[in-house]
Amino acid sequence: MISVEEALGRVLKAFSPLAAERVSLASALGRVLAEDVTARLTQPPAAVSAMDGYAVRAKDAAQVPATLHVVGSAPAGGAYAGTLGSGEAVRIFTGAPLPSGADAVVIQEDTTAEGDRVTIREAARVGRHVRPEGLDFKAGEVGISGGRRLTPRDIGLAAAMNVPWLSVRRRPRVAVLATGDEIVMPGDPLGPNQIVSSNALALAAAVAAWGGEPVNLGIALDTKESLQELAAGAAGADLLITTGGASVGEHDLVQSALAERGLAVDFWQIAMRPGKPLIFGRLGTTPLLGLPGNPVSALVCAIIFLRPAMARMLGLGTSEEGFLKARLGCDLAANDHRQDYLRSRLARGPDGEMVATPFEVQDSSNLSRLAHADCLVVRPPLAPAAKAGDGVTIIPLYGLAAGI
Repeated sequence: MISVEEALGRVLKAFSPLAAERVSLASALGRVLAEDVTARLTQPPAAVSAMDGYAVRAKDAAQVPATLHVVGSAPAGGAYAGTLGSGEAVRIFTGAPLPSGADAVVIQEDTTAEGDRVTIREAARVGRHVRPEGLDFKAGEVGISGGRRLTPRDIGLAAAMNVPWLSVRRRPRVAVLATGDEIVMPGDPLGPNQIVSSNALALAAAVAAWGGEPVNLGIALDTKESLQELAAGAAGADLLITTGGASVGEHDLVQSALAERGLAVDFWQIAMRPGKPLIFGRLGTTPLLGLPGNPVSALVCAIIFLRPAMARMLGLGTSEEGFLKARLGCDLAANDHRQDYLRSRLARGPDGEMVATPFEVQDSSNLSRLAHADCLVVRPPLAPAAKAGDGVTIIPLYGLAAGI
């Protein structure tokens, strides 16, 4: 068995950022930028009023009260064409350009208007209530850096910068192949020795949540012919995920069946729990990640290996979220030689720190525990016994690009 760190390093070496494609701004949410986005205009394009009020020369309203002659108006979307002279003011509205000669705005609440005269009751100062040209951004400036997963805020900024199209990484195409005579799809009739398949649907959902395009190849029977036939559907995919058939039973056929179709195995078996029987290799030109058939093991392995692989293909860092720190909510016994990932609840303690409490039952068949978990507590190999309150590393299960 090899360590999780070595296995992850080997997996990541097999992947590189995918080619870029151009998409409309309206369809770019959640996509990963392939290049920087630069502003095509300056915002605001000129000095504008930040408030409704009167544009003035600050020196004309330095001593108050001061009565000025209102010579015109500048509505939003319009402008005053003249130049402001001594003792003059222009009625102005939020977003309107500052008239030539003006250098301050007095808000309307600090004025009293009568006819073409306005009395200023609050002293003006240069730049007050004025948004200078380029306050937000200037033409040619980088507004959004490449390698970022686009949020609604990014979409708004790109739109404001007058950028209608964006260059983003192509979505990884990930083929998912479940194996086993014993599994059937949800809703299908169940035989006496069969179980409902959850892995393929859960993994496809994870692929979609992490920015990829899942391709469900179906369920292969426990025969070489069936597995080889369905695996052929992964041609052209960026990655093939199999689930089941990865351990040492006589019906675990992934390695033997696909070896006849050119599978080259890089490694098999990792010192981790859950998820020891994991295969990584290449089927022809397609990388293959063979996950365990156990649903919890498959999903934990997906978090540890599939998600970073997809992040690499998308040009992201290997972990958008990273590991976090918390305190243990209960005592833990010493760990053995396998790195452990304990399904845990996460809550804020009385002192405001996060407290992770592993479930008492950690059996890898308990999918409901994983569904209800907030995080995975990571215990390194041979970690000594730990007490409640000790520091611990966690992997949050929320915010993982829409979660898992």
